Amino acid sequence: MKRVLFLIHDLGQGGAEKVLVNLVNNMKREEYDITVYSLFDVGENRQYLAPHIQYQCAFKKMFRGNSHIFKLFSPRTLHRRFIKEKYDIEIAYLEGPCARIISGCPNKETKLLSWIHIQQDTSSAIASFRNQKEAEHCYNKFNQIVCVSQDVKKHFQNALNIHVPVDVLYNTNETDLIKEKAQESVTDVLFDQQKIKLIGVGKLLKSKGFDILISIMKRLIDDGLPVHLYILGSGPDEIELKKLIALYHLEDYVDLLGYQLNPYKYLAKADLFVCASHAEGFSTAATEALIVGTPVVTTPVAGMEEMLGSNNEYGIITQMSEDSLYKNIKGLIENKEKLDHYKKQASIRGLFFSKENTVKAVEEKLSAIVNK
Repeated sequence: MKRVLFLIHDLGQGGAEKVLVNLVNNMKREEYDITVYSLFDVGENRQYLAPHIQYQCAFKKMFRGNSHIFKLFSPRTLHRRFIKEKYDIEIAYLEGPCARIISGCPNKETKLLSWIHIQQDTSSAIASFRNQKEAEHCYNKFNQIVCVSQDVKKHFQNALNIHVPVDVLYNTNETDLIKEKAQESVTDVLFDQQKIKLIGVGKLLKSKGFDILISIMKRLIDDGLPVHLYILGSGPDEIELKKLIALYHLEDYVDLLGYQLNPYKYLAKADLFVCASHAEGFSTAATEALIVGTPVVTTPVAGMEEMLGSNNEYGIITQMSEDSLYKNIKGLIENKEKLDHYKKQASIRGLFFSKENTVKAVEEKLSAIVNK
């Protein structure tokens, strides 16, 4: 049996945190003895770890400036402080501090793997390191680097001078559970069946572009179109988004529903999922929309071409501008036949992201690393 450690910053509401839980819960328990180590013992996704997954944490609460404080210590010192046991494989499941800590593993027999979830340039890739030289030194100590999409891989390789193998593995989604939960009824909000229901899902951060989506809603309402927007998620931009909704007088047209333990029942009942993000790695929310058969329109962030096709076969990828996103959303709202077409295509593409396929690919990669 292989002893595997997954190190992550926390188990909050982000996509990487959710797909980590999905992955470890479904790996073969007769072959893998898995420990999930969270730097900070916070987050909604911890409760979903299966009973057979061992869980450890470094700190009970998150503290400000932790990334800067970690940089005061060498990777080896941090590893010695946090990782007390010996593992066959140690995996930094997020870039930055997690990668820096795992790179400090002193055991030459332990295989090291770094997982990259977001599109990075040089400045963002080295943000959690003392400088670019240290970042490249740390990443080059890994046996393997895994990226969640081809775009993320390309940007990572352009950002840093890395000599170790870099591969792509897609995120694991609980496809059967998602479809099951999608059947639950929605009782906390009134869905007007006479309106086209738009939905956005994600942490309320500037990078997610929800302010742009609200601005687009103002334009759609001014056009006289029957639309309503539902946003699922919580985060630091909530107050600013509420102010924007009030500024545009959209209180009757936009609902902020907060973080939902079951977002799938809302996704499945929406007519169109919209991703207005400025940056993504491989959007978990967009993948989940496809799994429940909801059409996707998105900005051209990382992973979307792999997800939706280079010629918009399974969804629509716009240009990176509010006008382009607005025009494509409006085009779908005004063309029911086109919207129905992408609903069928979403269901077809959703089959590609089966839990079995993605878990098997990870297990094969880990076996190859150990046996190399």
